Amino acid sequence: MSLFKNIFSKDKKETLDKGLEKTKTSFFGKLSKAVAGKSKVDDEVLDNLEEVLVTSDVGVNTTLKIIERIEERVSRDKYMGTEELNKILREEIAGLLSETHVGEDTDFTLPKTHKPHVIMVVGVNGVGKTTTIGKLANQFKNKGLKVVLGAGDTFRAAAIDQLEVWANRVDVPIIKQKMGSDPASVAFDTLNSAVADDADVVLIDTAGRLHNKVNLMNELSKVKRVMQKVVPDAPHEVLLVLDGSTGQNAFEQAKQFTKATEVSSLAVTKLDGTAKGGVVIGISDQFQIPVKYIGVGEGIEDLQVFNKYEFVDSFFKL
Repeated sequence: MSLFKNIFSKDKKETLDKGLEKTKTSFFGKLSKAVAGKSKVDDEVLDNLEEVLVTSDVGVNTTLKIIERIEERVSRDKYMGTEELNKILREEIAGLLSETHVGEDTDFTLPKTHKPHVIMVVGVNGVGKTTTIGKLANQFKNKGLKVVLGAGDTFRAAAIDQLEVWANRVDVPIIKQKMGSDPASVAFDTLNSAVADDADVVLIDTAGRLHNKVNLMNELSKVKRVMQKVVPDAPHEVLLVLDGSTGQNAFEQAKQFTKATEVSSLAVTKLDGTAKGGVVIGISDQFQIPVKYIGVGEGIEDLQVFNKYEFVDSFFKL
């Protein structure tokens, strides 16, 4: 099918295949049970398939869209064998996702319209936020860009220390203050330093608390206002990091954070350690916010840009 082209390099594709292994094994285990003893795709197979997709964390709304597309195809083709189901699913999910013009990136790029490009990174504690910042810094640095990190999660000493470890590992500057400092003050210092140093990209960590949305909203709004004293249109991107291994809970976090601040892109992490990778398909379809990055392994290079065609291809690769 023309939707599937060799976009990624062999190494990158192998990393993606391996990162989705648990999801794929779980999905195909359920799928084989769903069609056991059946030669033809009929209503019962479709009902079973609906259950497989929902229990694979694709999400109810997205599942219903996929089933509808397959029903249309079944009624058109009259006879459809169950052995074709994998290929049909692959094509119909890719077709569904192709209706939005996101998830088509092939490499780590930044718009050239402003300098520095300021990314504020948000997400609850434990989702892999700081690790994602470190891995992003590494990717941008490898592209020859000057990167500055800002340790804006001042509520946990561990968060500042962890970001500093990444800054040293990637060999990029970090701006920090002591624990308990005002996050907006850290953001202000970070942008001042980045402008003075003619940096290309700034990644600012923020506190990962969601227990009180009003406080979180006020805090993030204040950080934005203070940033704009240095770079008038900052932040240019608000990146929400979600833990893919939490499945449907990732949907809920996305809903809550989008209420608290204007999220413009998503990163879904920890896909290699879970069978819940189907959540990426649902999130890509349901939210009007692009999934930009996915974490498919522990290694520093294992943060990838999300390309929906390569993702679906790896998901359904036998």
